[in-house]
This record gives sequence, structure tokens and C-alpha cells, in this order.
Amino acid sequence: MGLTRRQAEILEFIHQFTNLNGYAPTLQEVGEKFGLSSPATVHKHISNLVDKGFLRRSRRNSSRDLEVVDQRAEEPALVRIPLLGTVAAGLPIEALNEHEEITLPEDWLGRGRTFALRVRGDSMIEEQICDGDTVVVESREMARNGETVIALVDGDSVTVKQYHREGANIRLQPANPTVPVLTLPEDRVQVQGVVIGVLRRF
Repeated sequence: MGLTRRQAEILEFIHQFTNLNGYAPTLQEVGEKFGLSSPATVHKHISNLVDKGFLRRSRRNSSRDLEVVDQRAEEPALVRIPLLGTVAAGLPIEALNEHEEITLPEDWLGRGRTFALRVRGDSMIEEQICDGDTVVVESREMARNGETVIALVDGDSVTVKQYHREGANIRLQPANPTVPVLTLPEDRVQVQGVVIGVLRRF
């Protein structure tokens, strides 16, 4: 989010003051610097800078509790994950064992092993998963009803669908009314992972 001219000036003053003195200015000192007699006005500028992520409040000292956030340090780390092949958003297709990697922000990772698959087909378009997209997948063997999963069918073909358990059967539900639903005995379906993100190249 961008800064107004006054917000940028206040941020620069706090930065310079802190570097010179080893501690942040008080709100009163900020107000005196810019001729702002109303503490409420100073507080509003500071609160906006905090909300936009340029300042943070520490708890060491209530009157000098401002810290300038290093924007470079706040950028998420990038990680590489394996791109394991292609998955069908349609009828199951044979998984392709390709050996590639993609880079994405670290906060995209799932709790366990994370991998990616290219999508072929349009059976999940109403879930915003389109032909040519890459899905980010958290490796899991269990899923909750309604989650979008990567499912291995009959041990040799892979599809991306919404997961629904119905007694001894698993319903693999497309998000496209023109594509048939797959309802299979549970022993024919093995969950490989749950989709946690979608990458699209425009």
C-alpha cells in the first residue's frame, strides 16, 4: 500500500531519529517536528503507517514503542518444490513422471510435503482451476468432504476433483455441470493430496 506525502515524511523522520538516537521519537516529538498540535492527528498518521506495514509497535516502552519495518526483510522467502507431472481435470489420465521444479513463496507451503501438478482439462472451472493451471498440493492420504483432492484411481490414473465420502463409496465431484461425476468403491480411490493453491500464467 502506498504512502501519502506526510506519511512518507513522518516515516523518514522516525527512521532518521531512531538511527541517530538509538530509540524512536515519542508522538509528541513527531508532532513538534511537523507542527501538528493535535495528538489525535499524529496518532492517526502513526496508526496508518502501522496498518500499512511500515511501522510496528514494540512493548519495551509505551512512549517510544515504534519500530521501522525493513520492507526487504518482510518479503517472503522463496522455495522450490517438485512439479511431478500432469493431472486431469476431467476423466482420469495416466500421471506423467516429469522431473521439474517451480519456485513459490514459502508461505504457500502446506504442513507436510508440498508438490505441484499441471492441470489438463476443465472439469474444475467453477472452482477456478482451469486447463493449463498449476495446482499446489499438500501431500495427504486423508481428506475432508468438500476438499479438492488429487485422487489416484485404480492405482494408475490421477484426477483432481472434490472429495465426498458416501458410505463405502467415494464420490469425485467435478465443478463443471457438463462433466460426469465419478462414484467409486473406496478401495479404488487413494487420496494423494489436497489442493492448497493455484498458479496461473496469463
